[in-house]
Amino acid sequence: MANTLSNNQIAIHMFFGEKYDYWSIKMKTFKSQGLWEIVDEGFTTPNDTSKLSQLEKDKLAKNMEKDNLALDNIQMAMVDSIFSRISGATNAKEAWDTLNGEFQCNANVRTTKLQTLRTDLENMKMKNSETVNEYYSQLRELVNQLRANGKNISDKRVVEKILVSLPKKYDPIVTTTEETNDLVFLSVTELVGSLEAYEKRLSRRESDSMENVFQSKLKIRSQNSRDKERKFGESSRSENSRIKDN
Repeated sequence: MANTLSNNQIAIHMFFGEKYDYWSIKMKTFKSQGLWEIVDEGFTTPNDTSKLSQLEKDKLAKNMEKDNLALDNIQMAMVDSIFSRISGATNAKEAWDTLNGEFQCNANVRTTKLQTLRTDLENMKMKNSETVNEYYSQLRELVNQLRANGKNISDKRVVEKILVSLPKKYDPIVTTTEETNDLVFLSVTELVGSLEAYEKRLSRRESDSMENVFQSKLKIRSQNSRDKERKFGESSRSENSRIKDN
């Protein structure tokens, strides 16, 4: 969920207390607005500003304006149950650090989580019952979690992972893809699109095959029915002839 402030056009992504890593990455759009330095590093306000030069006063006023804007954006991104935790913050850095301290995993937890995610990625394979889109959605979610936890997963790595984790029925398209493409330049979107097109062709073939089997069964049933009718007719005629002879 995201809102946009009309006066500054900064996207506000609501934080509900879950997936802090994702949320914090999205909120770093502060960078594009020139506010991230204020949020990340803060600024110092002298106790006595009367001795500041006009240039220093202007810079301080600008920093205070940026800080107020950044703090306002952070506060607006909080649902009520989370807002209370930063309600006492007087500047953007204090609010950001408070959220980091409460919701950001510590180093040990992050390392353990990263190891688990890497193992999950290595073991992940597409099931025969899954569609390409379903499998890719799960893989993309896992890759996003790895990236959010500091692991650099390149698109080339994602392409290679998809190709080695597909069921055997995709072997023809995998072979063709590896022989006709430089995997360094093959995008994930292109690969998934190609696999989905192949999947549709497989589905049509299976559908046609099932239709042929169904039609064959109908023909057999129809033939059996005609054979029964023919035998019944022959039996009736034979019985009638026997009665007449007697």
